Amino acid sequence: MSYTIGIDLGATNTKVAAFAPDGRLIAKRTRSTATGGAGVSPACVPASVSLADPLGHQDGLPHYAGDQTPPAFALGVREVIREIESAQGAPASHVGLAAPGLAARDGRSIAFMPGRFVGLEGFDWPAFLGRPAPVLNDAHAALLGEVWQGAAAGLQNVIMLTLGTGVGGAILADGRLLRGHIGRAGHLGHVCLDPNGAPDITRIPGSIEDAIGNHNIRERTSGRFATTHDLLAAYGAGDPAAAQVWLQSVRALGCAIASYVNVLDCEAVVLGGGIALAGQALFEPLQQVLDEVEWQPAGHRVRLLPAKLDDWAGAYGAAWQAMNAIPQATA
Repeated sequence: MSYTIGIDLGATNTKVAAFAPDGRLIAKRTRSTATGGAGVSPACVPASVSLADPLGHQDGLPHYAGDQTPPAFALGVREVIREIESAQGAPASHVGLAAPGLAARDGRSIAFMPGRFVGLEGFDWPAFLGRPAPVLNDAHAALLGEVWQGAAAGLQNVIMLTLGTGVGGAILADGRLLRGHIGRAGHLGHVCLDPNGAPDITRIPGSIEDAIGNHNIRERTSGRFATTHDLLAAYGAGDPAAAQVWLQSVRALGCAIASYVNVLDCEAVVLGGGIALAGQALFEPLQQVLDEVEWQPAGHRVRLLPAKLDDWAGAYGAAWQAMNAIPQATA
């Protein structure tokens, strides 16, 4: 039977799903991502990435070679593929993979992921797996998954924001996923809301990621709350200090979304990630902000949609890309 495997390689967990040609889910697996132990050869990890030819393998990024020791996470991916293929009684027709970082222009690797996930940057997945395996950014994959079988099904102009430790994003414009020149398109968490604010991890001052992401919640609450979950619990209990912090964060998010609408003219915004699970504690005040600040010519309003595929959106999107063999620029 023909089927496709989609893999969402995360720093903590790897999610793998298999789909029939009609999109029906036929198998799924979740496992911890192995990142330690035997596996990370220095030859697999470039010291730097040249942007002379932006993020393509021709710029000197290494390919996996048979005499190198693969990273442990790659061995885990290969093992779970074999488990699914054994259960299905036949090899997969297509395999696709999503992971954090900027995807190489030739679609063979994650070309830029500095300082984290050692061994991922520049690792050539098709060479390692011995088969075609298109690679894309995990947020891009999540949006493709939501467009294929989730909240954004049938939409042509939509953005997705993943609200969690940071703020990820992706853009579908006129039915086409925007990747940009070197894969930076869709990094919606890194737009400037306060030019006098502190720089975020991309050097942008006063970013939306720093306004609502979970990573700096202690700083934003003067050490009172360890997680956004704790902040939301206090907000739900009527704590005025928690309400001030939370509603300030939501206002920043609403202003950012209204700005995205002005740039991209999207018909909907899909919100995913752990913070989006706050439900009406997020969506009600966010809609109030948009009612105030969104440009609504002729009454047009952007739709706010909760993501439907939860943590599986990336695996769905990776499978969809593999099925549809999206061409990659090779310069």
